[in-house]
Amino acid sequence: MKRFLRGVACVCAAIALLSARSTQPASADMTTQTGMLTCQIASGFGWLIGSSRTVQCEYRPAVGLKEHYSGTIAKVGLDIGYLAPMFFAWAVVAPSSTPSGALAGKYYGGTVQAAAGIGAGVNVLVGGFDKSIALQPVSIEGETGLYVGIGIAALNLKLDERASSSYDLDRIPETE
Repeated sequence: MKRFLRGVACVCAAIALLSARSTQPASADMTTQTGMLTCQIASGFGWLIGSSRTVQCEYRPAVGLKEHYSGTIAKVGLDIGYLAPMFFAWAVVAPSSTPSGALAGKYYGGTVQAAAGIGAGVNVLVGGFDKSIALQPVSIEGETGLYVGIGIAALNLKLDERASSSYDLDRIPETE
């Protein structure tokens, strides 16, 4: 089991490094880390060649008010098994003049995940406002379940106008 998890961690790290190099935003010379995006992802099943789960996210910019987003994360590729609800954290790399709500949009990139009881995974994505935003993993995610997945991930985010007081990242929605 230790050998399996060590192998998964090595593969995740390699994909993260390769994806980070290949998913730089269009205007990479003039970008900076503008904040952190944290997301709760609902539990769900991988159906052999793909899956889709709901997400609730909170963006904490370095300057300004936090913003809430909701949406889905879908995967295409090898995608088999069940994953419990999980948490992702990404550093948001974007132009320094990113307007409020700019994280809304579609992001694409590489993904690799594996779990046998406990596991690990990583998603490196680029897209959003004028395809100028990169989501770089802060750490390899922690997950539980019995699952293996590798392929392309698509994250679709919409600005959530709900009041901050009614938004609860500790409550994770079930996949529809």
